[in-house]
Amino acid sequence: MNARQALAFIRTHGVVLETARGEAPSLAEAIAGEPIGGSWWAHPKSHEIFALTRTARESEEVLVCRLVSGKITFVHRRVWPALVRLAGRLSREHLAKVREVHTDTGRHRTEVTPYPRWVPSEVRASARRMSEEEAFSQLGRWVLQRQMGRPHVAPR
Repeated sequence: MNARQALAFIRTHGVVLETARGEAPSLAEAIAGEPIGGSWWAHPKSHEIFALTRTARESEEVLVCRLVSGKITFVHRRVWPALVRLAGRLSREHLAKVREVHTDTGRHRTEVTPYPRWVPSEVRASARRMSEEEAFSQLGRWVLQRQMGRPHVAPR
């Protein structure tokens, strides 16, 4: 898998876990081409996984947050309006933008931009025009089920 294919995978699925296993597809497993047992660092494709997950983290088309089970989650820009439309049903903590910064000393620091500060105005406008049902269909009901801790049925 190359960078273009990794970003296409995220775009296609909308919501993707970086390396964890869960209700959403895992980019690491897509890169590996198989389920990963144990740590992905021990997988033969660990260097490729690392490089492509960094590419996804740096893409302006990908929100990095902790949407799914508090794990690093990639949300493609095409579903940001749905995420914003349903934000009232989600944890603001899980909607915060997460960014890893490398300092001059070589240490890593995590910067967090709270929701809704990271949301572009055109995404807010699109979210206002979207029905809740459309947002559910784009984002995936499982995200809300997991976030709310109970099954949720979208309005009809």
